Amino acid sequence: MTDEPVHVIRKLEQALRDDDFAWSLMLVGEDQTDKLATLTGDLRGPHSETGDGKQITSGFSYWGIGPTIAWSNATNDPFYLVMKAGAESFLRHWRKVRPHTDRTGFHFVSLGVGTGVKDRTILADMYRKNRDMFYIPVDMSSEMLRMGTLEPVRGLGFPMAQVLPVQLDFSIADNMSELGQMLARLVGDEPILFTLTGNTLANFESDLELLGTITRILRPQDRLLLEVASTSSLDQTAADAAADEYQQTRAFAEFVTSALRYNTDLRIEDGLIDYRGEVETDDALLVKIVWQNNTSESMTMGLPDHTEVTLKPNDTILLYTTRKFSTERLKKITSECGLTAIEHAHSGFRYARRPSPFGLDLLLLAPEGAEIPNLLAEDIWSQ
Repeated sequence: MTDEPVHVIRKLEQALRDDDFAWSLMLVGEDQTDKLATLTGDLRGPHSETGDGKQITSGFSYWGIGPTIAWSNATNDPFYLVMKAGAESFLRHWRKVRPHTDRTGFHFVSLGVGTGVKDRTILADMYRKNRDMFYIPVDMSSEMLRMGTLEPVRGLGFPMAQVLPVQLDFSIADNMSELGQMLARLVGDEPILFTLTGNTLANFESDLELLGTITRILRPQDRLLLEVASTSSLDQTAADAAADEYQQTRAFAEFVTSALRYNTDLRIEDGLIDYRGEVETDDALLVKIVWQNNTSESMTMGLPDHTEVTLKPNDTILLYTTRKFSTERLKKITSECGLTAIEHAHSGFRYARRPSPFGLDLLLLAPEGAEIPNLLAEDIWSQ
């Protein structure tokens, strides 16, 4: 009788344990050629002067090594005051939310890992409470996963054997269903804290659809940590100010055009990039950043499949979408998704000389069926 063979994953864990080379172990959930075909198709959209035709959808803004580096540079730019304010407020907000996660040992699933700085804050506290926890960052960009995972894991000495980066577009319902099933097999009935930080919810065409897609895989014992940008004003002046925030730094301009720069041969010039703010459905501020052919001549854009698209005068390509949410919008979308607020932290932006209507909110949410003792939901929203 022979001994049972050692599983390859266990052997790999042993092989890498004492190796200081920068290895990354990743679970790839999608065919990258399919993603390239999707991007190419989106860039063949119809003519539009409003950014509703050709587009680079949210995940593709960070997809590939060029956009990943550009995003990292933008987040480290001291002139990108919105990002700086977000980083400073997150620690205060998390301290208010954290006691609700201390009572039970959670696993940690980070949707949209970013630079990993916020994940490091969360992981440091959660690991002290549950030494057997898993950390599972999820992102469409494998390059972003590698960069963003190093910050929380290597910085804390978190065991690599308990880290599983997953390359997956979590905005696709079928992908999230498969992820939920895999996680249930991995952790059993143990609770999971899912996080969607950095105002990522605001980057998608339908915030309600994305939130619903995530909510459908939550079990009663799970929780969702949601961070969004907020506003107390809903007029065109505020919308223009929201758009103006993103024009203050050269590094952000480099990031927002990077997906177009690395996937096409289109001419990229500052004068062709337009930052547009508008009031959306009377409960949010919507910012669209578009490339527009504001010349009198048609332009030709080469695509990744070696075909070309003609861009007539005033045609646009939507590069980036973001929002600032009102309290009413947050109440509406969380209610429609069956989510209940357990804790809510808010702070206003303090970097402007004049009073600003803008701020950041961190919400800890529970799905339907969760046991939440002594909860007054309306009091949570009034904080």
